[in-house]
Amino acid sequence: MQCPHDAEVFQAARPRLEAIAYRLLGSAGDAEDAVQDTYLRWLAADREQIRTPEAWLTKVLTNICLNQLTSARARRETYVGQWLPEPVLAGDPMLGPAETAEQRESVSIAVLTLMERLSPKERVVYVLREAFGYPHSEIAQILDISEANSQQIHRRARQHVAEGRARRTVDAAAARRIVEEFLAATLSGDTAPLLKLLADGAVSIADGGGKVHARTTPLVGALAIARFLRSVFRPTPARRALVHSLVGGSVQMHVAEVNGGPAVLFTTGGQVVGVLSPEVTADGITALHIQANPDKLERISQQWAAAERTEPYATVW
Repeated sequence: MQCPHDAEVFQAARPRLEAIAYRLLGSAGDAEDAVQDTYLRWLAADREQIRTPEAWLTKVLTNICLNQLTSARARRETYVGQWLPEPVLAGDPMLGPAETAEQRESVSIAVLTLMERLSPKERVVYVLREAFGYPHSEIAQILDISEANSQQIHRRARQHVAEGRARRTVDAAAARRIVEEFLAATLSGDTAPLLKLLADGAVSIADGGGKVHARTTPLVGALAIARFLRSVFRPTPARRALVHSLVGGSVQMHVAEVNGGPAVLFTTGGQVVGVLSPEVTADGITALHIQANPDKLERISQQWAAAERTEPYATVW
């Protein structure tokens, strides 16, 4: 039988569980499902035998996420186009703690994308250690491995992530300024200002999920990306008619904080129809992550509808 205290214990743990699950799965919807499954197992457990509820709940949630990650790897082999994580606005509890650089970085779109390279167990160790500071002794108990094995997995995971990360970052104010400069350059109709902002080896990845038109392969190189953006944002009558037929009107561009960094939201009628998350470094913009899959924009659209918004940066098409 459930007592009020049992519910209070779980509710107190829920924000942390959601933040762990989101980092592990890259999907707010899947994270909510994993936390709900954890709750159902909590209700069915003999809670008098559970000495440390936090540790028990984390272990159960982690195992649920491990199963989802294993099946997700198989599903993504048939995913249409490129897979990118689900973006969330600043203030979303899914983002979890953000006191340290490691915590903020672990939830960025760039790192969530890079973590797709990790094995499920590597991802768990990386998230628990980097974002939540779990000691290897506790991680070992959660995963039923030795402490030495946990340390080894963590070193390997950090190396994999570091290999794909920019070495020189910029502060938040500089990142936002560069994103605004990027928007101005994109709308200028000229490739020259874009080339000044994009790193030579920049890559652009778009996720349409087979639901909307998007490139199914990454676009590589500053010149290729600049030419592509110039073409996309050229205000021709044909392009305007196409966009209006797809989204029902003109599209507004807003600069907002998404997953801990500045991003461009494309909205129409108060609904988010696209999110462009640039990876801004001291060497320039090294990556553009473009989320256009409507299934992955439902939550951020709800957040955006309820948020206090400033005037759009621009209205296009």
